[in-house]
Amino acid sequence: MKVGEELAPLEIAVTRTLIVAGAIASRDYQDVHHDAELAREKGSPDIFMNILTTNGLVGRYVTDRFGPSAVLRKVAIRLGVPNYPGDTMVLSGTVTALCDDGTAEVSVVGANGLGRHVTGTVTISVPEGAA
Repeated sequence: MKVGEELAPLEIAVTRTLIVAGAIASRDYQDVHHDAELAREKGSPDIFMNILTTNGLVGRYVTDRFGPSAVLRKVAIRLGVPNYPGDTMVLSGTVTALCDDGTAEVSVVGANGLGRHVTGTVTISVPEGAA
């Protein structure tokens, strides 16, 4: 692993099942994440993915690249446009720093058909030789 190294992109189909399952798994029962009619009443064209699901997908993206010995130390994300059902989110990442404490920082972007859904930085520790 080196600064500037790009991670292979990961395409994630944004399905109703993924959106609802992520909301349920994170105990986020807000109706905009599972009820299309109520979401429309609140001004959204459809249900949309919650931040906790996005956070988990960003973490998975980075740990899948660095392997089972990788440990997430920090995930700091900011949401942009929503992830609606029927779209695809493409995650991409770049190693931006290698720190003296044995951690690395990875800049991550997740884009869909509307633009950037998520941007952020993941700090990860990877035992020597594991990446």
